[in-house]
Amino acid sequence: MRQARVLTDPEYKRLLAVVAQRKHAARDRMALILSHLAGLRVGEIAGLILRDVLEANGDVREQLRVRASIAKGGHERVVFLSERLRREIVRYHDTIPGLTERPTDAPLLLTQKRTPFSPNTLCQLMGQLYRAAGLDGASSHSGRRWFITQLAHSGVSPKVIMTLAGHRNLTTTQRYIDVRDDMMRAAVELL
Repeated sequence: MRQARVLTDPEYKRLLAVVAQRKHAARDRMALILSHLAGLRVGEIAGLILRDVLEANGDVREQLRVRASIAKGGHERVVFLSERLRREIVRYHDTIPGLTERPTDAPLLLTQKRTPFSPNTLCQLMGQLYRAAGLDGASSHSGRRWFITQLAHSGVSPKVIMTLAGHRNLTTTQRYIDVRDDMMRAAVELL
């Protein structure tokens, strides 16, 4: 089976520009950002509730705990939120009317019918977003692969990447790392 495409920086910017023109732009952007900047699986994103990302006073958490009930294999893990991701969550929080009035166990993302996303429905939505941006081969797993690839090419320890991704085996993590010609060219130029 072919792996999900990992976006280049210009493709990622184009995707976000296309999403900005949509009716549910804030929600769609948040779903993609959680995939790309936290490396979350689509089922984990669909299962997030407000208290996973927001403190009781409305401040954005510095880390979120992926609950066992939404994690693949039922293995809970901690995901640290970068400053960039935390700013995006604030942006989302400020854009969605009534978000702070919802119960803390309310879903972070809602469908247009105001119901929680299922993993399958969110997967389909992400596929639509990638297609709308003309990104053939991209899927709901593209953001997760981008996250892992970016960390790997930034010199982050494989064990740290494996832990952040919630993988049990390093070989699983290694399969996610994308290698392109420009990366190989830059690598040999280090010599």
